[in-house]
Formats: sequence, structure tokens, C-alpha cells
Amino acid sequence: MRQPPWLAHIACLLVSLGLGGLLTVAAFLPGAETDPPDGRNAGVEEATPDSESLPLPGDPRQQRSQHLARLGVSRWHTQGYRGQGVKIAILDSGFRGYLTHLGRALPAHVDVRSLRIDGNLEAKNSAHGILCAEVVHALAPEAELLLANWDADRPDQFLEAVRWARGQGARILTCSLIMPSWSDGDGGGTIHAALAGLLGRGTRPGDLLCFASAGNTAQRHWFGLFHAAGDGFHEWQPGHEDNELMPWSDEQVSVELCSQLASCYDVLVADDTGRQVVAEAQASPRDGRCCAVARFKPLRSHAYRVRVRLLKGPAGPFHLVALGSGLHYATAWGSIPFPADGPEVIALGAVTGDGARTAYSSCGPNSARPKPDLVAPVPFPSLWRPRPFSGTSAASPQAAGLASLVWSKHPDWTAAQVWTALRQAAHDLGPPGHDYETGYGLIHLP
Repeated sequence: MRQPPWLAHIACLLVSLGLGGLLTVAAFLPGAETDPPDGRNAGVEEATPDSESLPLPGDPRQQRSQHLARLGVSRWHTQGYRGQGVKIAILDSGFRGYLTHLGRALPAHVDVRSLRIDGNLEAKNSAHGILCAEVVHALAPEAELLLANWDADRPDQFLEAVRWARGQGARILTCSLIMPSWSDGDGGGTIHAALAGLLGRGTRPGDLLCFASAGNTAQRHWFGLFHAAGDGFHEWQPGHEDNELMPWSDEQVSVELCSQLASCYDVLVADDTGRQVVAEAQASPRDGRCCAVARFKPLRSHAYRVRVRLLKGPAGPFHLVALGSGLHYATAWGSIPFPADGPEVIALGAVTGDGARTAYSSCGPNSARPKPDLVAPVPFPSLWRPRPFSGTSAASPQAAGLASLVWSKHPDWTAAQVWTALRQAAHDLGPPGHDYETGYGLIHLP
């Protein structure tokens, strides 16, 4: 089931009226995410805003103990359920220096596989995947961990990493990377279909649970129906055809537009004068979706503007997200990117210690299954660096860790049974039932 056309019309109307809630004009509000996540890649982004990750006062070991107790983990550890008999795969891009963490932040032994062309698990100068694995190991100290990476812009390698993990006996996957252009933005496309086939329906032995970060794109994503001005360019607001980009640094920025197959668009990025086009991409149908990815290397402290026009097909809804940059006109509504937007994946958002959604945490709806599915508290205390681990990147591995404890207690359960137990045990944070900001609620063990 897809989002009906009237949903996009409502989204556009709410934006044009300037109403708050899930649909907002970000416009670089106080507290907005304006600093880059650590270790950014073109087309692939680690869901970790380290600008939010300042050192916490006090003893990190005590902070971690309190964090685990809040999730119900300490009680399960005492009862002897510590993830034994369960394999968990961390799918990521940043494992530089992982060997130095074996027997400390990580288990003494991990199985690894690089699907990159060069076969290098440590190619990227980032420890993002190590931090994800540290979270899993803290919650499930007896679970076996698998680490895998792939080349950016290679969904075939990503799917091969999933296939490898399943072949190694993994029951749980966790991925805290986002790849917006691998989907139509609504959980559809052939890459999602292939992923769903590898994971299984959850009802048979060997089927997997896949957790993924909901993403930190709520303040730099736009969703709505294409509305042409007199010159054919989309109006983000009445009379406004330019959507300002504010790059975080001089590293490459990726502006990614995705839609369903019926409509294809052209994306243009110009300098702040509007006269010089620095990047342009025309969407073409592929893998069950239409996507246009415009990338450019910005000048430091310079602003840019993005424009969109219809190439072919009817004027329909589209998603646009900025990686490595702020976006002036933004809607949190439907901002969850691949892989978490798919119905086959459990999407994890982030909340603060008092249960409020973090401003950057992406929101649903995105697919036939309501999104996000659950939320987890961030930041998560790290014991090997001064700063804790933040963002929705820290949320997904927490849910994976809890799932492994449930599976260690009920080794005969199917993936669907474990997911049902987690969903039913979640602490509802918003209106009764599912909502598009915090899902079914805060993760907690039964």
C-alpha cells in the first residue's frame, strides 16, 4: 500500500501555512543540526551528529550502568541472558582500528568481511562501526559479532554483505548508515525487494531481524507534491523557487531526490547568486524508482541554492535530502531514508533522556508499515573515548542488542516473535499507539 495522493497535498498545504509539528520550515532554527556527522561519504552518511555528542559529566561506567538499567538489560544479565547463541552483524563503513578494540570495547574475536573492491575493512578513516559494535557488545556481551563494509554507491555489495551475514548464521543485522538514493523514499524499489528476500518474512527458521537508524535528516529533508511556478521550477513555498543549502564544511555535498517511477525530475544547484550552476542531475528510472543525485564540492562559508523541475510524467510527490548541508525549507514528515524506510526493516529513532524526540531524528510515514518503529535513548556512553555515541546511529544497535537477549532466552522463537515481544514491551511516549515521531515507543525488555 502506498501513500495516497491527498497525503502529499496535505503535506504541501501544511508547509505553505507554516504550521509546526512534523512539517516545519527549518530555516536554521536554534538547536537545529548544523554540524556534520563524523566521517561523511558522498551518497552514504553515518547517522551520528557528533555536534550533539559532548563529553558527559561523571563516570562513564556508572552512566552506562544506569543506561542499561533503564532499558531493563541489567535484570536480564543477572538472570543469565547475555546474548549467548546469537550472531549479530554490524553493517557499516567505519572500522578503522578495530583490532585495537578486541577484548575491550569489542569481543576478543569478531568475524569480518569487506565487500569493497579493494577488500579493505578499514579503508575509511572512521570508527563509526566500532562505536555501533561497542553498543551491541555492551548490551549483549556473549553474542558473536560480525563486521562488514562495502563501497559507497554499490547496493549490490550491500546486499552481498547481508547475504554473507545470513550465510554465517547471523540472526540480527544492524545498520546505522543511510543511503537515501537507494529507495523511492517510501520504502519501495528493487533494492528493498531484494533486501526483503534476503531477510525473509520472519516466520521461518533462519529469517533475520534487521534494525536500522531512522536517520538524522528531519531538518534537511523535504517531501511534498511538485508545484510548478511560471517558469517550471518547483515552489518550495509560494513565490520561492530556491531552497538554500548551507554546507557544513568544504567537503562534498550530495543533494538527492527520489520519487516513484511515474515522475522524474531535474535537480540544479547554483551558487548564492543563482547565476552559476555548480551541479545538475536528471533523474532516470532505475531499480524501481526515479532518483537524481547532484554532488558538488562547496567553498567554505558559501551558501548555495537548489532548484527542481519536472522532466517527465505527472506532477507527483518527491523526497529531497541534503547530505553534508543544512536545508532551508525542510519537512520532517516522511524523512526516514533507506534502509529504514522499508517495511522489511525496523526503523529506530532517537530520543533524549526525558523521552522527547531529538530535533534531527527522522520521522514517518514512509511505507505500508508505520515508521519509525521504535526509539532509543541517546547518547550512549562509550568507554574508549571521552564523547558518548549519539544520533540515531546509537539507537539501532541498542535495539539489536535487546533482540539478542530475547533470542538467547527463547532460542526457538522466530524473528517475527522476537519483534512482537519488543514492540509490545516498548514504553509508549506519544499519543496512545503508534505515532510518526516515536513509533511504538521507547525500547525496553519485557
